[in-house]
Amino acid sequence: MSSTDQQVSYFIPDPSPWPIIGMVSLLTTLIGAALAMNGVVVGKFVVFGGLLLFAYLLYGWFRDVISENLSDKYNKQVDRSFRMGMFWFIASEVFFFLAFFGALFYIRNIALPWLGGEGYLSSTKELLYNQFDPAWPSHGPGELGGSFTPMGAWGIPAINTLLLLSSGATITWAHWGLKLNNQKTLVRGLIATITLGLLFVVFQAYEYIHAYEELNLTLRSGIYGSTFYMLTGFHGFHVSMGAIMLMSILGRSLKGHFSAHNHFAFEAVAWYWHFVDVVWLGLFIFVYWF
Repeated sequence: MSSTDQQVSYFIPDPSPWPIIGMVSLLTTLIGAALAMNGVVVGKFVVFGGLLLFAYLLYGWFRDVISENLSDKYNKQVDRSFRMGMFWFIASEVFFFLAFFGALFYIRNIALPWLGGEGYLSSTKELLYNQFDPAWPSHGPGELGGSFTPMGAWGIPAINTLLLLSSGATITWAHWGLKLNNQKTLVRGLIATITLGLLFVVFQAYEYIHAYEELNLTLRSGIYGSTFYMLTGFHGFHVSMGAIMLMSILGRSLKGHFSAHNHFAFEAVAWYWHFVDVVWLGLFIFVYWF
């Protein structure tokens, strides 16, 4: 098969500097973080420089991909590869959160009963800590970090659940508008979704301030505090990243980059946003409610 035939069957991009720039940016950030953690003053500036370089990488690489797409260089086979890539990315995120949910399940349903004297470890309770209370939420032996009040399900968590569920509806509304070539519906749906997502982040920040200042619920509040902030913090980070991606999609929508038959970038972000919604439902049920 000639090179011309190969190019027709699958688009081969020109040599790109972006992978090397990505490697340099991540290595710079890692070195800066190591320096900062060891008390070297210049470390935080190195981290900042690495993150700036990484931001430049994202801007430049996505700019090139968008340009190639708008130049009609992609065919159905390339589109399938993008979809498979996004599918496996979300699959990796699923397992990422499953690991933390699995840790929460193990702590609550297996480790605590064992430490409390159930099962084959019952004879070791006196040796480990005879005053340990295996109830959840656990302070840890001797109420490590001091007494705290667990975060309830109603109030801000319930409001945030309503916000994210509503955002799932608004991004679906925007998708319908895109399929019908209705630019107004597309833009309005994206604006509504971004607004709801940012409100979620603002409410979660307020929740954290309330937890630290009024409930004494911190990362030092035993295993409950660490798992609470690990799960909700990573989810909040994903919501923030999703909102940034939606802003990018909104900008492209305003420029008319999408059509009813060519809008994978929109779909990829929509998949990601629906994944974030589903994870939050799990958090609300297993972290806040039960």
